[in-house]
Parts: sequence; C-alpha cells; structure tokens
Amino acid sequence: MSTTTFQKRQKEMKRQEKQRAKAERRAQKKLANRDEQSSEPELEVLSGPVRSEEADLPPDWEPQL
Repeated sequence: MSTTTFQKRQKEMKRQEKQRAKAERRAQKKLANRDEQSSEPELEVLSGPVRSEEADLPPDWEPQL
C-alpha cells in the first residue's frame, strides 16, 4: 500500500514539474514576441496632410467643414 502512495506522489511531482516547465516556456515566448515587436520601425506622426500625385483635385475644389 505504501508503494502506491509513493507512486502517486512521484506522478504528481512529475506533473507539477511539467506544468512549471510549460509556464516557463510560455513566459520566454511572450518575452521573445515582445522584443520582436519592439524591433519594428516606429511610425512617424505627420504634421499635415500628404498630397498624392495621382489623385490631384481640381483647382476650384474646397474642403467642406
């Protein structure tokens, strides 16, 4: 009977260790994704509208406010 208890305890300890390892892998992956995203170039804030050469507006056009 004591061997069954010992085996159950060993099984539970193995399960907990596996769970800890999995949580650690998740945390490392999360940090890696965060670092990867921060290495992307930052977007620039525009100070005004950007005119497109392709879609020029007629000279008499005025924006409606």
